Amino acid sequence: MSGVSPNQAQDLAWLLRGLGEEVPVIRGSVLLSSDGMMKAADGLDRASAEQLAALASGLFSIARSAGTKFDESNEVRQVVAELRSSQLYISWAGFNSVLAVLARAEADPAVVGFEMARLIKAVRPFLDTAARSAAAPSERNRVF
Repeated sequence: MSGVSPNQAQDLAWLLRGLGEEVPVIRGSVLLSSDGMMKAADGLDRASAEQLAALASGLFSIARSAGTKFDESNEVRQVVAELRSSQLYISWAGFNSVLAVLARAEADPAVVGFEMARLIKAVRPFLDTAARSAAAPSERNRVF
Protein backbone atom coordinates (compact mmCIF):
# COMPACT_ATOMS: atom_id res chain seq x y z
CA MET A 1 0.00 0.00 0.00
CA SER A 2 1.45 3.36 -0.90
CA GLY A 3 1.32 6.34 1.40
CA VAL A 4 1.84 9.97 0.50
CA SER A 5 5.25 11.39 1.33
CA PRO A 6 5.48 15.07 2.33
CA ASN A 7 6.81 15.96 -1.13
CA GLN A 8 3.98 14.09 -2.86
CA ALA A 9 1.41 15.83 -0.65
CA GLN A 10 2.63 19.21 -1.87
CA ASP A 11 2.55 17.92 -5.43
CA LEU A 12 -1.09 16.85 -5.05
CA ALA A 13 -2.27 20.47 -4.90
CA TRP A 14 -1.82 20.74 -8.67
CA LEU A 15 -4.30 17.87 -9.13
CA LEU A 16 -6.87 19.80 -7.13
CA ARG A 17 -6.07 22.95 -9.10
CA GLY A 18 -6.70 20.97 -12.31
CA LEU A 19 -10.06 19.84 -10.96
CA GLY A 20 -10.99 23.47 -10.32
CA GLU A 21 -9.91 24.44 -13.83
CA GLU A 22 -11.93 21.57 -15.32
CA VAL A 23 -15.04 22.52 -13.33
CA PRO A 24 -14.97 26.33 -12.88
CA VAL A 25 -17.91 26.33 -10.43
CA ILE A 26 -15.64 24.69 -7.83
CA ARG A 27 -14.72 27.24 -5.17
CA GLY A 28 -12.14 25.09 -3.41
CA SER A 29 -11.11 21.55 -2.69
CA VAL A 30 -9.22 19.68 0.00
CA LEU A 31 -7.62 16.25 0.07
CA LEU A 32 -7.52 14.99 3.63
CA SER A 33 -6.80 11.92 5.67
CA SER A 34 -9.91 10.26 7.04
CA ASP A 35 -9.04 11.60 10.50
CA GLY A 36 -9.16 15.20 9.25
CA MET A 37 -5.53 16.08 8.53
CA MET A 38 -5.26 18.26 5.43
CA LYS A 39 -2.92 16.78 2.81
CA ALA A 40 -3.44 19.24 -0.06
CA ALA A 41 -5.77 22.09 -0.89
CA ASP A 42 -6.65 24.51 -3.66
CA GLY A 43 -8.82 27.62 -3.84
CA LEU A 44 -9.04 28.23 -0.09
CA ASP A 45 -6.79 29.99 2.39
CA ARG A 46 -5.00 27.65 4.80
CA ALA A 47 -7.33 28.26 7.77
CA SER A 48 -10.45 27.66 5.64
CA ALA A 49 -8.90 24.55 4.06
CA GLU A 50 -8.06 23.11 7.48
CA GLN A 51 -11.56 23.87 8.75
CA LEU A 52 -13.11 22.25 5.66
CA ALA A 53 -10.89 19.19 6.22
CA ALA A 54 -12.09 18.88 9.81
CA LEU A 55 -15.75 19.31 8.82
CA ALA A 56 -15.46 16.85 5.93
CA SER A 57 -13.84 14.28 8.20
CA GLY A 58 -16.70 14.60 10.68
CA LEU A 59 -19.43 14.33 8.04
CA PHE A 60 -17.67 11.36 6.41
CA SER A 61 -17.40 9.65 9.80
CA ILE A 62 -21.10 10.23 10.53
CA ALA A 63 -21.99 8.74 7.14
CA ARG A 64 -19.82 5.68 7.89
CA SER A 65 -21.62 5.23 11.21
CA ALA A 66 -24.99 5.48 9.47
CA GLY A 67 -23.86 2.88 6.95
CA THR A 68 -22.73 0.53 9.68
CA LYS A 69 -26.04 0.86 11.50
CA PHE A 70 -28.47 0.90 8.58
CA ASP A 71 -26.64 -0.52 5.55
CA GLU A 72 -24.50 -3.27 7.14
CA SER A 73 -21.38 -1.62 5.67
CA ASN A 74 -19.18 1.32 6.57
CA GLU A 75 -18.44 1.97 2.90
CA VAL A 76 -19.28 5.56 1.96
CA ARG A 77 -19.09 6.63 -1.66
CA GLN A 78 -20.17 10.24 -1.34
CA VAL A 79 -21.77 12.70 1.05
CA VAL A 80 -23.48 15.76 -0.45
CA ALA A 81 -24.70 18.83 1.42
CA GLU A 82 -26.68 21.54 -0.30
CA LEU A 83 -26.08 24.84 1.45
CA ARG A 84 -27.72 28.22 0.76
CA SER A 85 -25.17 29.35 -1.82
CA SER A 86 -22.84 26.35 -2.09
CA GLN A 87 -22.74 22.61 -2.51
CA LEU A 88 -20.36 20.41 -0.54
CA TYR A 89 -19.23 17.05 -1.92
CA ILE A 90 -17.23 14.58 0.18
CA SER A 91 -15.94 11.38 -1.43
CA TRP A 92 -13.79 8.44 -0.43
CA ALA A 93 -10.48 8.91 -2.24
CA GLY A 94 -8.42 5.86 -1.31
CA PHE A 95 -7.17 4.11 1.80
CA ASN A 96 -7.68 6.57 4.71
CA SER A 97 -8.22 9.47 2.27
CA VAL A 98 -11.16 11.75 1.53
CA LEU A 99 -11.71 14.43 -1.11
CA ALA A 100 -13.90 17.42 -0.20
CA VAL A 101 -15.06 19.87 -2.86
CA LEU A 102 -16.95 23.10 -2.26
CA ALA A 103 -18.83 24.32 -5.34
CA ARG A 104 -21.14 27.23 -6.08
CA ALA A 105 -24.91 26.67 -5.84
CA GLU A 106 -25.38 26.52 -9.62
CA ALA A 107 -22.99 23.57 -9.97
CA ASP A 108 -24.34 20.51 -11.76
CA PRO A 109 -23.96 17.66 -9.22
CA ALA A 110 -23.51 15.11 -12.02
CA VAL A 111 -20.58 17.05 -13.48
CA VAL A 112 -18.89 17.68 -10.13
CA GLY A 113 -19.36 14.07 -9.03
CA PHE A 114 -18.12 12.71 -12.36
CA GLU A 115 -14.98 14.86 -12.35
CA MET A 116 -14.23 14.00 -8.72
CA ALA A 117 -14.58 10.28 -9.50
CA ARG A 118 -12.42 10.64 -12.60
CA LEU A 119 -9.66 12.36 -10.62
CA ILE A 120 -9.79 9.79 -7.83
CA LYS A 121 -9.70 6.86 -10.26
CA ALA A 122 -6.79 8.32 -12.22
CA VAL A 123 -4.51 8.90 -9.24
CA ARG A 124 -5.90 6.67 -6.47
CA PRO A 125 -2.55 5.02 -5.52
CA PHE A 126 -1.09 8.46 -4.75
CA LEU A 127 -4.09 9.48 -2.63
CA ASP A 128 -3.77 6.68 -0.06
CA THR A 129 -2.78 7.75 3.44
CA ALA A 130 -0.67 5.37 5.46
CA ALA A 131 -2.15 4.35 8.80
CA ARG A 132 -0.67 6.26 11.73
CA SER A 133 1.42 4.21 14.10
CA ALA A 134 0.68 4.33 17.80
CA ALA A 135 3.01 6.52 19.83
CA ALA A 136 5.65 4.71 21.83
CA PRO A 137 4.74 4.37 25.55
CA SER A 138 7.39 6.90 26.58
CA GLU A 139 6.03 9.43 24.04
CA ARG A 140 2.42 9.06 25.25
CA ASN A 141 3.35 10.07 28.78
CA ARG A 142 5.40 13.07 27.71
CA VAL A 143 4.15 16.57 28.46
CA PHE A 144 4.79 19.09 25.68
